[in-house]
Amino acid sequence: MRLIATSKSALAAALLSASSATAWEESCTQFKDIYTDGTELCEKMWANSFEVVDDASRAYTMWFFNENDNPNDFVTRELFGENKVPDMCHLKYYHKDVPSPEGDEMTECHPWKNNACCDSSTVQSVAKLNEGYGEGYKWDRCGPMSQACERFFVMEACLYECEPSAGLFRKFDESEALDPDYNEWQLHKMPIQKSFCDSWYTACKNDYFCGDGDFFACQADWEATQALAAERGAAVQEEKEKNELTGLIVGLSVAGALAVFGLGFAGYLYHREKQGNPVFTSADAGVTT
Repeated sequence: MRLIATSKSALAAALLSASSATAWEESCTQFKDIYTDGTELCEKMWANSFEVVDDASRAYTMWFFNENDNPNDFVTRELFGENKVPDMCHLKYYHKDVPSPEGDEMTECHPWKNNACCDSSTVQSVAKLNEGYGEGYKWDRCGPMSQACERFFVMEACLYECEPSAGLFRKFDESEALDPDYNEWQLHKMPIQKSFCDSWYTACKNDYFCGDGDFFACQADWEATQALAAERGAAVQEEKEKNELTGLIVGLSVAGALAVFGLGFAGYLYHREKQGNPVFTSADAGVTT
């Protein structure tokens, strides 16, 4: 009976695992089937955190190579005035209060080493950047990405965590604290160079992303999938425990029946023995010499 119960539970668990995996995989689609171009990728994926503009316009880049000359500072001066390069970080999650230099351990997001709103410990590796906000926010939820594609997610993460000017585009300021959607981490329409987003699309068009391509909606879908899996897992465990209990009850019932039968049979033998008519006699009974 225990073997039967275990087999049923194993089958249910296998079916659960297969159905959950299939449901999640079905939400994954190639970038080229989600986004029409780089502009839609940058704007839709990040829920309008970025606004794609022509390179000739005043637009930020998500990556540069000279840590002594951040080109985004120039863009900020052009957009906000000569003295507007921020001395505060404004965004609040893992961010510092004010930008400051980092040490030689700042290797992954190295362009911002000399003036960063991120602490090097929060951006120390690709894995740290990918996993920093929890399982549901990983960019490779649909499986490993090509190296070329993943690098763009790293660059975006470095911009968000480290770029001092990013906080100038915070969606809500303190005057909107009563708004039910108020938060201190979300960006809104930070202008980004079109050429950068087009390159991102080219690098990722054959890779896979989930849902309709909205990073945050995808996270919500992931949470819903996990909740469903947990609910089904609980049902499987309940069924397993029920089957084990049934097996135990059946086993005890059989043992009890055998015990009752044994006691009854022993009583019967005793009664026959008292009557001088035993059921079992020795092999020598009735033999005389």
